[in-house]
Amino acid sequence: MASLQDLRRRVRAVRNMQQVTRAMKMVSAAKLRRAQERVVAARPYAQRMAAVLQGLAERAEQYRHPLLEPRGEDHFLLVLITADKGLCGAYNTNLIRAAQAFLERHPNAQIELVCIGRKGRDFFRRHGVPIRAEYTGVTARQVELPIARQIAQALIADFLAPECGVDKVVLLYNEFKSAARQQIVVEQLLPIAQWPPEGERKPREVFIDYLYEQPPAEIFDSLLPRYVEAQVYRALLEATASEHGARMMAMDAATKNAEEMIASLTLQMNRVRQATITKQIIEVVSGAAALEEMAR
Repeated sequence: MASLQDLRRRVRAVRNMQQVTRAMKMVSAAKLRRAQERVVAARPYAQRMAAVLQGLAERAEQYRHPLLEPRGEDHFLLVLITADKGLCGAYNTNLIRAAQAFLERHPNAQIELVCIGRKGRDFFRRHGVPIRAEYTGVTARQVELPIARQIAQALIADFLAPECGVDKVVLLYNEFKSAARQQIVVEQLLPIAQWPPEGERKPREVFIDYLYEQPPAEIFDSLLPRYVEAQVYRALLEATASEHGARMMAMDAATKNAEEMIASLTLQMNRVRQATITKQIIEVVSGAAALEEMAR
């Protein structure tokens, strides 16, 4: 059985750890509120951008942009968004497993990774998976549009470069649902998904034609890169909010576990102290009885 001093030392260590986890939970909760506000504000813009491009694509059927042209499935560029740090439960593990499942679903395809975050980069670097590009420290701080634009432009350049031969660019990230729930999303970024043609629109939908001042090529050249940037930016915001939510829940669970451990150690410490006191009392009583016998 552990000594009383060892138990006190363990209680002190667990209590210090509990203070750290409680502080990390509060920090993550504060960051989560800001990240959630940014996610909620970014979603309508991305949805509206998709609606505008849908209407434009339906009205410019004779022109096809390179970012809209469908390709094969021989060469994938998988954009994996993980965290730079741990202590966030199964957040990184679930993303890495989803990436491994994607690799298993395409055994005959050439797949290269674009790793955003240290955890995914370190794991797949150890396993010998080719990594085309890596970005660290993106989700560790507040996500800004310039970094999303930089990543999106690099992805577009790789997709359009003939020497790269990329057929599809796929995003893999955690979509924020709530602090306790995140959903893994695997969505195609490039080529941009085709919208339903005119014959597949809803019957009640009214097709209204518009007059555009610029030709379709000029409009597509301007809007499609912006659409890709908006999708990358939204994915980064979703991943950041999901990471803070997962870390907050993990630190909350760690704080509760530390509290339970402190209660268990305190109970054990009280039992050891009581046993020590009982032993000392027995020794005193036995010594007094022995003295009385000697006095007789």
